[in-house]
Amino acid sequence: MILSADPFLLAPDAFPPLLGLSALLFSIGVAGVLVRRNPLVVFMSIELMLNAVNLAFISFGRFLNSEEGQIFAFMVIVVAAAEVVVGLALITQIFRIGRRLDVDDLNEMKL
Repeated sequence: MILSADPFLLAPDAFPPLLGLSALLFSIGVAGVLVRRNPLVVFMSIELMLNAVNLAFISFGRFLNSEEGQIFAFMVIVVAAAEVVVGLALITQIFRIGRRLDVDDLNEMKL
């Protein structure tokens, strides 16, 4: 049974599947970063990895009846939002000048 008597405490049998789901999402994100060459897909894969880490943080926090998991997840969300803003600004500027969007070709910051 996944539900526990306390609504704020995660049942012990729900903890391993959530960590497994987190590991699966993180693995899919790593595969997306390693296989794909489009910067937008790479950014989406990085976001998937960060969300997998958030799921693990919140799962640990609920399992241990602690708020630290949610605090860490909030901090990861803040950093991810800043990363997306900077990354999308760089990608749109590169797209505007007409360069091909390929991660292998964009290894230097030269325009």
